[in-house]
Amino acid sequence: MNNKLPAVLAAAAAAATLTACDSSNNHVASPEPTALPNILFVIMDDVGIDQMESFGYGGATPPRLPNINAVAEAGLRFRNTWAMPECSPSRAAFFLGRYPLRTHINQAIGPNDLAISQVSPYEATAPKILKKANYESAMFGKFHLAGPENNEAGNATPAVLGWDYFYGWVGGLPGSVDTSAGGAAPFNTYSCGFVPSAASGGADAGACYQPDHSCTPMRRTSIVQDPPGLQCLDSGGIFVPHQTCGTPPATLDFNRLNGYYVSPLVIIEDGHVEEVPLTDARARGYRTRIETDAAIDWIKTRPSDRPWMATVSYSAAHTPWQQPPGDLVPGHNGAVLDGVDCKATVAGRVIQNHMTEALDTEFGRLLVETGMARRGDDGRLIYDPAATNTVIVIVGDNGTLAAAVKQPFEATQAKGTTYQTGVWAPLIVAGPQVVEPGRQVDHMLNMVDLYQLFGELAGVDVHAEVPRTVDSVSVLPYLTNPEQPSLRTINFAMAGLNHQANGGSNGPCVISTACTQIPTSKSVCEDNQGVWWGPGYDTDSDVVPNGGVGYKTCSEVNQARYKNGMSILGIVPESSVAIRDDHYKLVRNESVVYVPETDGFTLQRTEEFFQINQASPVPLLDTPDRDLLAGELDADTRRVYDDLRAKLESILASQPECPGDGNIDGVVDAKDLEEWRRIAHDWGLSSVYDFMVDGVFDGLTNSVDAAVIQNNLGKVCERSYGVY
Repeated sequence: MNNKLPAVLAAAAAAATLTACDSSNNHVASPEPTALPNILFVIMDDVGIDQMESFGYGGATPPRLPNINAVAEAGLRFRNTWAMPECSPSRAAFFLGRYPLRTHINQAIGPNDLAISQVSPYEATAPKILKKANYESAMFGKFHLAGPENNEAGNATPAVLGWDYFYGWVGGLPGSVDTSAGGAAPFNTYSCGFVPSAASGGADAGACYQPDHSCTPMRRTSIVQDPPGLQCLDSGGIFVPHQTCGTPPATLDFNRLNGYYVSPLVIIEDGHVEEVPLTDARARGYRTRIETDAAIDWIKTRPSDRPWMATVSYSAAHTPWQQPPGDLVPGHNGAVLDGVDCKATVAGRVIQNHMTEALDTEFGRLLVETGMARRGDDGRLIYDPAATNTVIVIVGDNGTLAAAVKQPFEATQAKGTTYQTGVWAPLIVAGPQVVEPGRQVDHMLNMVDLYQLFGELAGVDVHAEVPRTVDSVSVLPYLTNPEQPSLRTINFAMAGLNHQANGGSNGPCVISTACTQIPTSKSVCEDNQGVWWGPGYDTDSDVVPNGGVGYKTCSEVNQARYKNGMSILGIVPESSVAIRDDHYKLVRNESVVYVPETDGFTLQRTEEFFQINQASPVPLLDTPDRDLLAGELDADTRRVYDDLRAKLESILASQPECPGDGNIDGVVDAKDLEEWRRIAHDWGLSSVYDFMVDGVFDGLTNSVDAAVIQNNLGKVCERSYGVY
């Protein structure tokens, strides 16, 4: 259906104040309009630096990424870049230039997270900043910055946050794999979401039905072909084995999500929101290809006299692991992963490699079809950064998922933690601005710095334009000056829990010997090879039954396990922060833990201190055996530790609360009352005007929140500054 963008929210977003303020940063002179470069921003999901052979890592079986490598060789590789430990906080960092302690986005946004833990419509997002230089902005693929749940804008959030065009998935994550393969064979279970070949217990022939009731007979004639079940799924259909086209079986269901192949697409253009039904051909097919096709179509139709920024936010290689079409994985054929168990870790590691390689294939096609690169006679990508006025930025949004981490990186300290394997991400920048391409930069960068880079490319000083704390430092000097010294003295990352109504949180998920509250739902837990212990747990699993209520926290899981003679699990920290300088790193973790001796719970805080580096292929990592606090620190090392600890405390204290200031303009005034009144009247549910009372948010915008504004009228919020 078509939905008009909520006018009040569009107006609020457009009116977000971006007035200039005092700044110690030098203003970047605006280039001539004709000199403004286009920006292609490519995000890889769950692809940490451990996967990247071009950065000196990748283990024994790195994914083959010839197209990304070609761009890296023609640009800069930033080998010392931190993201946040999870996707939503990192994405907010890219587009806001602000650490999670300022945005309240501490982990991946889930369906129960309130608007206060989503990007505020009043933030000065990168597309809003770029509009000052007449840029047009589009995003393709995974959004995962705000909405659709618990947000007044719903699926319109990309437009409210400044994007002119959106083609993708607002909620972000692919749905779980449909093991019924669309209901084609209801008495069978297909772990990869399609009927495999006959050799693997499926079929080599059958009928491929489409949602429009058309049908195509399919037959596999060679083992190098994908099984017909996968071919049909990739075409948008449902494969019925051993049948000819005719009346489709009554069990077929075209309204089931199926991993990377059937997804609830949202398209936003000219202020209209189209929620594409699952029966529409546009919502069916391999996500990576859909994301690339949409980006190509948009870029090719841009006018030559206006600069643009296209964010291609690939869903790959995030779970659920599901085979890509064979033609996207060079050197492989349809027999390689036919019949594997997609829920098995060993097979999943191979599938994840293939998903990353398919991303690379489509990235190369994106460059060729938009004229940013060409193919040589041997098929290699030939990329000349001087041939187009486009800057290409490629990043990973966080570290790799534990089950897919490459050696020598540490799987138990991966995505979701602030250890190196969780936050160390690849960053590549290429374009005509790069002097002496092919270099690597070992200075510290943070993903918040990309926000300033986007501004620098457009000639906009983000520190002067944004009337609130921006944590970014400059990146452009590294491109133009091969001798540029480091512009950061520290790096910072953090993770924690998002805000849910009345103090709620994600349910516990047990993965191997650890318990985590990172997965946002039961299905996401199971997609990550976990066992859900929260509400709705499976009674046939090893969950200790508690009348179907489920457990609220990992500490409650350990209590139940201990009392039933089961081992106590390690807990992925509920809160984690890290800070580093050029040589040392401090990690602080907090979790509520179960204490068997008292049958009670206590908050446990730990600190660890490490010497680290970026050596390849074996870097010094922050592994448990290398904790310097396990011994005595000499005087010089103690000074470093004390300095990092003081700076960490300074950062954590740098965002004073300002109750009543819902539009984050720095003052509680009549504007806040006016906006609260509109939201409370028209919406009434979760919003940025739902304020914390007695330590919790209630998920409502009501008279309780009006009282907070009234009690703070006239308050001027304390302005803090970043620590770099």
